[in-house]
Amino acid sequence: MKILIVYDSYFGNTKQVAEAIGEALYLQGSVELCRAPDVALEQLIGVNLLIVGSPTRAFRATKAIDRFLDSIPTGGLQGVKVLAFDTRISAVETSSRLLNVLAALFGCAAGPIGEKLKQKGGELLAPPEGFFVTDSEGPLKGDELQRAAEWVLRALDVPSHPGTMQHHRNETIRQTPFPC
Repeated sequence: MKILIVYDSYFGNTKQVAEAIGEALYLQGSVELCRAPDVALEQLIGVNLLIVGSPTRAFRATKAIDRFLDSIPTGGLQGVKVLAFDTRISAVETSSRLLNVLAALFGCAAGPIGEKLKQKGGELLAPPEGFFVTDSEGPLKGDELQRAAEWVLRALDVPSHPGTMQHHRNETIRQTPFPC
């Protein structure tokens, strides 16, 4: 299986989640991680699974993720399985009533990413997921990387393989250098 994980990250949190997802998938095939601004559409050729992640910025995905998704032609993801995720602050755990109201009204990045992937012809395997940071710049909350790994394996209906992901990371996951 050819897997492409496209992400954008301002403070490194979303990148960490993308890497954890890639590590979890090492037994499933070829895994490539690439920042959204550096993706070439040719990289989608032959992809079986596309995973897209963004930090939530002003209740939406980053402009780089939006540009990437907009560049995919209509029907360009036909036959491709897709997943969407974001990193975000937990509105429930903040003391800001305004943030709670705005989050309820406008949501987060993962939902619209998932919708765009479906509009491009992708088959969404699981509901879009959010992974939590402790503050606007992070860090990620305690077990979010493990939760990300479990989420992607559950979405693919693959049994978890704890303790072996880090050992194989450098052997199987290719991080595309700039530019992709």
